[in-house]
Amino acid sequence: MEKVIIGIDISKLTLDVFVKKDSKTEHCQIQNNNKAIKKFFKSFYNDKNTIVAMENTGRYNYELYEVLSNMNILVYVINPLHLKKSMGLLRGKNDRIDSQRICLFIEKNYMDLMPWTAKSLDIQKLSLLNSERRHRVKIKTGLLKQMKDLNFLKNHIDKESIKLNKQLILVLNKQIKAIEKKILNLIESNIELKDQYERIQTVPGVGKILAAMFIIKTNGFTEIKSARKLACYSGVVPFEHRSGSSVFHKPRVSTMADKELKKILHLAALSSIRLKNDLAIYFQRKVLEGKNKMLVLNAIRNKIIHRVYALIKNKSVYENNLHLS
Repeated sequence: MEKVIIGIDISKLTLDVFVKKDSKTEHCQIQNNNKAIKKFFKSFYNDKNTIVAMENTGRYNYELYEVLSNMNILVYVINPLHLKKSMGLLRGKNDRIDSQRICLFIEKNYMDLMPWTAKSLDIQKLSLLNSERRHRVKIKTGLLKQMKDLNFLKNHIDKESIKLNKQLILVLNKQIKAIEKKILNLIESNIELKDQYERIQTVPGVGKILAAMFIIKTNGFTEIKSARKLACYSGVVPFEHRSGSSVFHKPRVSTMADKELKKILHLAALSSIRLKNDLAIYFQRKVLEGKNKMLVLNAIRNKIIHRVYALIKNKSVYENNLHLS
């Protein structure tokens, strides 16, 4: 039985679908809602001979996820950057062309990629709450920067504008705390997630936000199953840059990373070196040896990830054996 390859380009209201079946191709557009998606997939095999691929577009994927999670077909969610880099030099772009490119990409590469697996309802809720929190933190950061800049212009601006900004920051703080409380309550209502959450926080520098983010990004440590893979995903692994005998650069981290996770990991590393633990001793020793501080901090970010995975694997907690006064 010949495989059916389906590439889907997702937008807020519609899905552009490109189907390759029996060496024939077809394009159609359907509504991005549960009813239309179910109707469309009724005409295809509900087995591994049907392969569906889409880009990760955040919350616009959820209607598709809900339908496909109840089917037995192979589903692949592609990183948009991976798709873009694989296509070479291209001219022109529209939703129909994008769906075709996704279809052709997955036809060639599906054997080398990991199929998508449906996340639990709790992880989905945590992911959405984390997105809402991130959005508010971004707005708050922008306002704080603006307030800092306005301090240099006190005599040239409307004082009412400053007052409004302060009020908005207070509102955002309340909303962020409320969302963080919802995240905590959701984790504590799930025995397995609560156990992971508590173990992770025994690692020096790891707080509530990073612990929750580890759980969300790894789907409860079921998707990214090794510390090395998460370190690469987080952008804390140095890669060499060399070509022949004339091009050689020092190993450096890649810009292709989850910037959100990398930022929180960096804050965790900074926090850990202020505490009394072996990571702080490691930092001090390497700096005294003449190592660059940022390189040492990056190594600590990597160590934090590996320790978290060790605790999850061994179902243990981190023990600080240092007894410093």
